[in-house]
Amino acid sequence: MNAYCLATYRSFDEKADFHKKATSIAVGLTVGSWTELPEAQKAQMEKHLGKVISVEVHEPAHGEPTSNRYADITIAYPDINFSRDIPALLVTVFGKLSMDGKIKLIDLSFSSDFLSGFSGPKFGIQGVRELLGVHDRPLLMSIFKSVVGYELPALREQFYLQAAGGVDLIKDDEILFENPLTPLEKRIEICLEAAAQATKETGQKLLYAVNLTGPTSKLASQAKKAIGAGANALLFNVLAYGFDTLHELSTDPEITIPIMAHPAMAGATYPSPHYGISASVLLGKLMRLAGADLVLFPSPYGSVVMPREENMAIKHALLTDDLRKDYIYNAPADVQLKLAASFPVPSAGIHPGLVPLILRDFGKDVIVNAGGGIHGHPLGTIAGGQAFRQAIDATMQGITLQDYARTHPELQSAIDTWGTPE
Repeated sequence: MNAYCLATYRSFDEKADFHKKATSIAVGLTVGSWTELPEAQKAQMEKHLGKVISVEVHEPAHGEPTSNRYADITIAYPDINFSRDIPALLVTVFGKLSMDGKIKLIDLSFSSDFLSGFSGPKFGIQGVRELLGVHDRPLLMSIFKSVVGYELPALREQFYLQAAGGVDLIKDDEILFENPLTPLEKRIEICLEAAAQATKETGQKLLYAVNLTGPTSKLASQAKKAIGAGANALLFNVLAYGFDTLHELSTDPEITIPIMAHPAMAGATYPSPHYGISASVLLGKLMRLAGADLVLFPSPYGSVVMPREENMAIKHALLTDDLRKDYIYNAPADVQLKLAASFPVPSAGIHPGLVPLILRDFGKDVIVNAGGGIHGHPLGTIAGGQAFRQAIDATMQGITLQDYARTHPELQSAIDTWGTPE
């Protein structure tokens, strides 16, 4: 019996026969042609032929422009056609098709055979929590800012101020590459010294996600060099390097620290309603499948806004336990597959006043990620971290930020500066 992966597309066209188009996709992206084949060859090629699973046409409502006419088309692609890796799957289901007018890949489901080739996150939410010893609240992360051109002493000072404010994780800026001023091993050394200093004061453990960069062929050795220098987490620009590179890193037995996926380049792919790949596939399913332990993506609240519906779809893809329903197509009843959940990290323009919204939408298993909301605090960077921790504590206790701020000046100052949602 053939195994299939499923792709769902949203295709916009004012006049198209979408059922005919679906058949054209199913045939064109698999055997190439069908009606012209001799009957004997059809029997041989049947196992390679794509299948139309469904076509749901949405006609414009009265008064809407005809350009709003679209169909959601789901095609099944035989696993026998492609190797068991994400690049092969993406090229099969959307390579040539991505250039065929207004059409967007909005969902993927995988066969149990395909999915069994992926172990998912090595650490995931529970593993990251165990490393930090924090199980009962959301985590707080801070971002280095203005690091390009800094020398090591200034970098160390910035790291210390963030850590002393009570954050759980600190990440490099994604644009901090290997350079003479802050080379990888020296950067790790001085940042971990600052982390140890802060830990003596706060009692908290800390993960530092150092940016993994360089030629693709040298990434694994660079990661191992970082681990040898004491690194306890990696930041990785997945979309610039590719999902298969992330998969290779995450499955390497010598890479024994969590990998944080940055969404750089994602804006070229997901935002359009007519083109590209949906955020839930690009930053959700494929990141988790390839092994990202933590996944950053634009929040629906701050400065780089993603619609809340898309955020919730990413959250679902990263956290769901129901793989049989959401990831696997036609799973046999006896299939037992498990992927660890990836930590969702909604980001960009986050300040303490937004914490109740983040926890409302994401619950306890979320990382509150801040840059300017910590560094730009009127009372300084340490107070910026403290204000976020106070906002998390208040929200977890069911206390309004305004009430909690009366006895917590760091939070009060943050509210005075950035406000709270109306």
